[in-house]
Amino acid sequence: MPDQKLDFKSGFQPTLRPVLGAKRAFVSNMITLSALQEGTIIHVLAEPSAPAVEDRLHAMGKGNVRTVSPGQWFIVSDEGLSHGELKALLDALEPQATGVDQSQGRVRIRIEGKMVERLLAKGTAVDLSLTAFPVGSSVTTLIGHITAHLTRLEESAFEIIMLRGFAESLWEDLFRMSAEFA
Repeated sequence: MPDQKLDFKSGFQPTLRPVLGAKRAFVSNMITLSALQEGTIIHVLAEPSAPAVEDRLHAMGKGNVRTVSPGQWFIVSDEGLSHGELKALLDALEPQATGVDQSQGRVRIRIEGKMVERLLAKGTAVDLSLTAFPVGSSVTTLIGHITAHLTRLEESAFEIIMLRGFAESLWEDLFRMSAEFA
């Protein structure tokens, strides 16, 4: 039997679809629930004692920085990064920090309106009052049974980041919790 060269390349080309792309936004005069564009989410990790990593992340200007925990941040942007831009960003983090591209693994939802704190209180135990959780604050918490990263973007607006596999379930939970505000 002659030697055969195995070619593992296939013609299969995956199609990336926004996980919440078919979901219609919930809009009322009290609550708006909308899926955010699937752009870039980079999880940055560093030693909690690493000097000025967060300042460097802000100075890089590659997206908005969200604190996850001591020594961990998300860099979030509506725009995707090319392979070269991603490599340059990850290289710029070294040696104090490292980054992991989570853009295909996490999804963002925006929820806003004058009743947003009341709605989110149905699913999380975090004190979301403006005095306890001011604009720019972030926390990793449970919303119902799903782990989510919550950031206050504006006085009455929040961003929720969750693992892609839980996005539809959390969307449906938030949609049901919004029903009283229709």
